[in-house]
Amino acid sequence: MRAVLGLVFLAVCVLVAVAYQAFQQEINIRNLRSQIDLTTEQVRVKEDEIVQVKLKIQQINDQLAPFKKEKDELVKKKTELKKTKEDTEKGLGTCQKQKADSEKKKIESTAALQKLKVDHSNEEQKFQEEVKTLQKQIFDRDAQLCKFVDENKQEGKKLCAENKPPQ
Repeated sequence: MRAVLGLVFLAVCVLVAVAYQAFQQEINIRNLRSQIDLTTEQVRVKEDEIVQVKLKIQQINDQLAPFKKEKDELVKKKTELKKTKEDTEKGLGTCQKQKADSEKKKIESTAALQKLKVDHSNEEQKFQEEVKTLQKQIFDRDAQLCKFVDENKQEGKKLCAENKPPQ
């Protein structure tokens, strides 16, 4: 009987131990469920916050869209202005080169013209001297002729009167 009693006692002890464990597990399960509920609620709150932040980001992106468009336009304008500036500088360089060439040609032309004027002046003086020499020779020849011309005749008077040296 003692064995039965020991066995019953043992069975009751095992039963109490199993009941205790079941009770502990039930408490743990309730704690875990409350933590799960709390965590689920926190996750919902965080998800709502994330949704709100995403909406705010979307609104900010919508507000930034015109600025991005304007930025793109300004970048495009800047590129065009840079290209225009390069073209203008290229044109300016060409113009300056042409100006330098023109000034060089002008200087050369001026020098050539000056030389021509000097040469012309020298030639003119030379021709004037030749003309004076020829006039003197003609006058001398006419004077020699007048020595032999009869001044009584009209033609002789006329010829010799024109060839007298001016006094």
